Order: sequence, then structure tokens, then C-alpha cells
Amino acid sequence: MAENKDKRELENIDTVEDATKENTDEKKDEYEEICYICRRPESVAGQMIKIPNNICICKDCMQRTFDSMNNSGFPMGDFMPNGQMPNISMINLSDLQGFMPQSQKIKKKKTKEEKAEAPKLDIKKIPAPHKIKASLDEYVVGQEYAKKVMSVAVYNHYKRVATDTMDDIEIEKSNMLMIGPTGSGKTYLVKTLARLLDVPLAITDATSLTEAGYIGDDIESVVSKLLAAADNDVERAEHGIIFIDEIDKIAKKKNTNQRDVSGESVQQGMLKLLEGAEVEVPVGASSKNAMVPMVTVNTKNILFICGGAFPDIEEIIKERLNKQASIGFQADLKDKYDNDENLLQKVTVEDVKKFGMIPEFIGRLPILFTLESLTVDMLVRILKEPKNAIIRQYQKLLALDEVNLVFEEDALRAIAEKAKEKKVGARALRSIIEEFMLDIMYEIPKDENIGQVTITRDYIEKKGGPLITMRGVAALPVNE
Repeated sequence: MAENKDKRELENIDTVEDATKENTDEKKDEYEEICYICRRPESVAGQMIKIPNNICICKDCMQRTFDSMNNSGFPMGDFMPNGQMPNISMINLSDLQGFMPQSQKIKKKKTKEEKAEAPKLDIKKIPAPHKIKASLDEYVVGQEYAKKVMSVAVYNHYKRVATDTMDDIEIEKSNMLMIGPTGSGKTYLVKTLARLLDVPLAITDATSLTEAGYIGDDIESVVSKLLAAADNDVERAEHGIIFIDEIDKIAKKKNTNQRDVSGESVQQGMLKLLEGAEVEVPVGASSKNAMVPMVTVNTKNILFICGGAFPDIEEIIKERLNKQASIGFQADLKDKYDNDENLLQKVTVEDVKKFGMIPEFIGRLPILFTLESLTVDMLVRILKEPKNAIIRQYQKLLALDEVNLVFEEDALRAIAEKAKEKKVGARALRSIIEEFMLDIMYEIPKDENIGQVTITRDYIEKKGGPLITMRGVAALPVNE
């Protein structure tokens, strides 16, 4: 009986090993072979010559190697006594294993038969704009217009992918330019969208981009990040979405005598990406070099969303508005727009052009929309309404110590008012809460009898302390 049991266990182990081997082989088949010397994939370099230890060399590199050895006077005859190639095992190829990380492997393109068999995107299954917006509403407070614009753009992008080859009518893509004050939720909107969508989405920023040949990331690196998000599947990446943050940082530099390698030249370089072109991008790296494989990606069906705070663009808008209404007896006062919080909503293409964006670049971003400046009421809602609201995060932290955390409505308003004064949008909320929660988080674990902590306006304004409720006892104020 024991022998039979051991035999069955050995058979099970063999079966598991075989299955694991099959899965590994299948995964290997998904990716293209890449030449060890020139780093070109099989689709570009042609069939590979395989040598021991899973190393592949393309025919061109192998031929060049032999040619250089023949032309250099290298005595190959000494190594080939019978006219045969020497045993390749004379080289320690085990040292060369693992030369390519998984992130740099390229997935094979599907054949025509596989494309025909693959299920096409069903238009009826595409989430409608109101459903996308409803999902965004759960996480993002306010910004109704921005959410509506993004929901429609993403919905249309899905439809473009679905109807790519249906008829002669080609649907143009609508790239977007999003302008909003710092902390208004530009990046948060796109990150939330990334969680909800089933298309590859890459979030990158323009601050590190420079003209080709200079220190910094190449312009094509934004597409490289999308390729990584699509698991190096070129066909899937070609239907993705790229969000480029801090786009205002590549505006033309004013009054400079030096070469503008991170401004206008980057905008010029991005024109072909936004319009749609076949570009060679590095796989699994931010810049091109000899040891990184390259792949060609067509950006024709990639949706680009650009966002930026555009600091001081309000001054350009004010100057334009004051010129329009500064003549005659009924002329407006010069300081009329000084306290207008939503002045950004009056922005035009001309203002963006005057800020430093070139006309060709703006022309490739046909949808221009702005985000509202956050009011005190909106900040209060941000504190408590979203699914992952800041207050809920702290309540969960204290709940792990079996303590209830309660915020009075006046306290929330006091936090929002303080955040508004800092003029950095919703980012200020966290820093303010961290400041007054430090002592509470430090002291609470000391006493197991504490059952509830109530945050009051007096505590936020440093006029008193929080209300501490002991288990089974009424709430008592505790002075700092």
C-alpha cells in the first residue's frame, strides 16, 4: 500500500512538472526572440540562429562576426582543423544567461488567422459616457464638466477601436488639453480613469523630456511606458491612452539666449506622436541605447490627454479681458478680475499660445477644457464623500485599535478653510490632518479604555483639545 501511495505521489509530481514545463514553453512562444548582439527582434532581423543556453543571434550579426574575423588576419584555420565549426561549448555560455529582463521581451504579433479568430470589441459592451462619469463620481468630487468631457472622449475612443475597419469613414481621434490650478484633481481624474478602464493607460510627465541627443528622456519614452502598460503587446498598446502631465513645463522659454532643448523643440518632436506616426521606441527603457531592443509602434489610434497647471496664465487672460473692456465711459475697472477664482474658465487658444505653446502643438489637441478652482464647500466634500476619503482612511486606522474617530461638521469646515488659505488645492488637506492627528495617533494606543475620539473646531484652531470618550463613560473635553 505504501509503495502504491509513493508511486501515485511521484506520478502527481511528474504531472505537475510537465504542466509547469508546458506553461513555460507557451509563455516563451508568446514573446519574440531577440538577437543577443544587435538587440533586434525576430520580426525585424529575420530567423534567429540558436546556440546553447537559449541564446539567439541573427544571421546578419553572425555573418559580420565571421567577416571581421576573416578580415582581421585571425587564424581561423587553427581552430577549424576539419573545416568544421569548433565546439561552441568552449565558451562559458552559462555566464550569458538572463541577459534580458522580462520587461524587455516583445510579444509576437498575431497572424491574420489569429486576428480573425480573436473576439472583436463589441460596441454594445462599451460603457456609455454616463456610466463612466458615474464611476468617476464615486471618487472625484465636483469637476462635472471635466468628467463629462473625459467620459465622452474615452467612449468615442473605444468606438474608434471597435469600428477601425468597418467602412471607408475614418473617425479622427480627439486629443485633449486639460488646464486646471494645482491640486484641482487633474492627475487624480486620470488615475481613477485608469482603474475603471480595460485599455492600456500610461501616465507620464513632460518635465524630464528633452530634445533627442541631450541628457533626459527621449520623446518616444512616453510611448515606451504605454507599451510596458500593455505587457509589451504592440497591437494592444496601439489602442491605448497616454496622459502627459505637467505639459506646461515644455512651453517656449522666454528671454533665453541658450538652446531651448526642453521647450519648443520637445513640442516640435511631439507633433508626429500626437498626429499619428510609426515610431521606433525602446522596450523596457526610457532612452535608446545599443543594449535595448527597439520596436515600431503606430500612434495613429493612441489617445493623448495632456494636462498642466499653466501658472501665471491668469495674468495673460486678465490682460486680454482688460484690453477688451478698457475703452469708453463704461470701461471696467482694471482690478475687476483680480479676485475671480474661476478666471481659468475664460481661457482661449490664443492665451495658451501666448503662454508659450506653439500653434502646431495646440492644433493637435482640439479639445481644450478647464477644471474649477476648489471652493471651501468642495474641500469639505472631498474630505468625506469619496470612497477613499481622507477621513475614512484615518477612521479605519483607529478602528484597528477599536477606537471610533468622529469629525464634527465645524471641524471639517475649519480644515477646509485652512487648506484654502494655503492655495495648493486638495493636497493641503492631508498635510493639515497629518499635523493635528499626530498626537492622537501617538497617545491613543497607550490607553485601552479609550473608546471614541471626537475632533472639534477648537482643536483644529488650537483653542482646545479633542473630546475623548472612555468606554462606558460620557464624553469629556481634554485640554492640550
